[in-house]
Amino acid sequence: QVQLVESGGGLVQAGGSLRLSCATSRSIFSFVVMGWYRRAPGKQREVVATITTRGLTNYANSVKGRFTISRDNAKNTVYLQMHSLKPEDTAVYYCAASTTYKTEWGQGTQVTVSS
Repeated sequence: QVQLVESGGGLVQAGGSLRLSCATSRSIFSFVVMGWYRRAPGKQREVVATITTRGLTNYANSVKGRFTISRDNAKNTVYLQMHSLKPEDTAVYYCAASTTYKTEWGQGTQVTVSS
């Protein structure tokens, strides 16, 4: 069973930055794709950013130019660096890791951006 441990959420004012971390119990090369999702109040869960085994990245239009997904292979950890945060970025952020068989989810971490 895959375990995902998230950290880095918190309260920040508009224009600030946060870095979310997702530590896995296995090598990140065990997964075909990893990513970050979020669920804002009153909205469906949406994809924020993804990264494949070979490093191909994709971003939601709303975060392009502000967020960066990256990884540290030696630490089995994926990051989401968030800059220029806006109140509309307020959401619970979830880490996800997909094998060829199943997608695993982290517990979620709250990000709150004040105006």
